[in-house]
Amino acid sequence: MIKRLLRSDDASLDDRVTAAKEGDEEAKNEILIQYQPFIAKSVSEVCKRYIDPDRDDEFSIGLSAFNEAIHAYSCEKGCSFLSFAKLVIKRKVIDYIRNEQKKPKVVSLDEEYIDDEQMENPSEIQAAKDRYVLETESWYRREEIKEFQSQLQKYNLTFEELTISSPKHVDARESAIQVARIVFNDENLKETVLLKGRLPMKELIQKVEVSKKTLERNRKFIIAMVLILDGDYIYLKEYLKGVGM
Repeated sequence: MIKRLLRSDDASLDDRVTAAKEGDEEAKNEILIQYQPFIAKSVSEVCKRYIDPDRDDEFSIGLSAFNEAIHAYSCEKGCSFLSFAKLVIKRKVIDYIRNEQKKPKVVSLDEEYIDDEQMENPSEIQAAKDRYVLETESWYRREEIKEFQSQLQKYNLTFEELTISSPKHVDARESAIQVARIVFNDENLKETVLLKGRLPMKELIQKVEVSKKTLERNRKFIIAMVLILDGDYIYLKEYLKGVGM
C-alpha cells in the first residue's frame, strides 16, 4: 500500500508530486485542480492571449503536459517542479501550434470568395504567413532564453559570462560540447553538475581526452551545455545538434 505523503497544509509540493508519481491518484488530482490557474497562465504566455480553460484546446494540451511533468519530474534536475512543468507545458503547446499551422485549411466548397485583392495577390498572402511564422518563432526563442537565463542564475552564471568564456574556435567549442555530452550521459557526473553546480574534474579527466587546464577554462560553458541537454529547450538544443554525437 502506498504511503500517503500529503494531506497536511505544510506538505511541500515536491512531496505531493512524489506521492502522485507513486500512484496516489487523489494527490495528483488535487495538484491538477489547484494549479489550473498556473497552467492557464503558462499556456497564455505562449499564445499571447487569454486562455479559457473551458473553451481553448491549448489549455487541454497544457493540462496534459502538466500531468506529464508530474510523472517525469525529479528534484535531482536542479530546478523547482513548477519551473520544470512550465517548460514542459510550453514545449507541448509550441508543438501543438506548429502542427496546427502545418495542417491545410479546410474550406467549404460553398464559400464565396469576394476578396478580389486577396485572390489576385497570393504571393503577398504567403509572404504575410511566412512573416507571421518567423515572428512567432522569434517570440518562442526569446521566451526560451528567458527561462534559460533564470536557470543559469541558480548556478551563479549569466549570459554575459558565457559570452566571454565560450570557446572562440569551432573545434574548441565542439570539443567542449562533446565533454558536456559525456557528463550528461554519466549519471554520477551529471548529478554533481546539477546538484552542486561544479564539474567533477578528478572523475572527468579520466573520461575525456582534454587537459585539466582546458576543462577549467571552459568550465562555465560546459556546465551551461549540460543544463541545456537536461532541460526542455527546443531551440537551444538546435545549437547542439550533431555536435559531439
